[in-house]
Amino acid sequence: MTRAFIALALMAVLPAFAAGQGRGGAPQPPRSPKDVAPVDLTGYWVSLVTEDWRWRMVTPIKGDSASVPVNQAAKKIMNEWDPAKDEAAGNQCKAYGAAAIMRVPGRLHITWQDADTLKVETDAGMQTRLLHFGPSASSGQAKAPAGDAPSWQGYSVARWEIGPTPVGGQLPLGLGQRQGVRSRSLEVVTTDLKPGYLRKNGVPYSDKTTVTEYFERFTEPDGGDHLMVMTVVTDPEYLAVPFVTTSDFKNEADGSKWDPAPCAAR
Repeated sequence: MTRAFIALALMAVLPAFAAGQGRGGAPQPPRSPKDVAPVDLTGYWVSLVTEDWRWRMVTPIKGDSASVPVNQAAKKIMNEWDPAKDEAAGNQCKAYGAAAIMRVPGRLHITWQDADTLKVETDAGMQTRLLHFGPSASSGQAKAPAGDAPSWQGYSVARWEIGPTPVGGQLPLGLGQRQGVRSRSLEVVTTDLKPGYLRKNGVPYSDKTTVTEYFERFTEPDGGDHLMVMTVVTDPEYLAVPFVTTSDFKNEADGSKWDPAPCAAR
């Protein structure tokens, strides 16, 4: 009787003991944002200008802010736009800041600077954006380290978004031809920006601006790999409502067409 009882007790305890042993050992280090990336955004990408051609491919005329929800304060700034003054002040890059750079026709080169930082370089304007993953990204708050001065590209925090997100339909996101459910793979929030232009003709954004972006990689029916970036610019100083755009890019096999060029104020 005693032996039978001991045997039954061991049968009950051993599975739990074995499971506990399986869970034991040294704790595993957390995986980096690079390791857990749900999609590969790296490579060379060329912009596809399928909309807003007259505002993107040429410098709009002075005072043209069509489709941008500017307020009266912004219109005053626009009417004072003088590219010669920007050049004299060394501000040729005012239209190449984070709030506008994805709309500038050209190429992107996306790489990992390190396991926690995604780097986005542009040949237009020769800009470099650093997208920082980390604790602040989980809260969606972009806060530059103390002492960092505002810059054209500001300070960006990034986080991966897992799972599908509904877009289009009744949402005023400006997605147009893409409706239904899409996967927003990467969310980026940027603050600490120097004042700049949403368009090269002086449509302004202020240093109070927040830029929220959603990066998505997908494959078209023809087999081509594409990158779509939805950009939401919020500026309490110069915009009546957020300014939303989507920018499309096509993947290129290599950097043979990479053509860096400095910022131009005109």
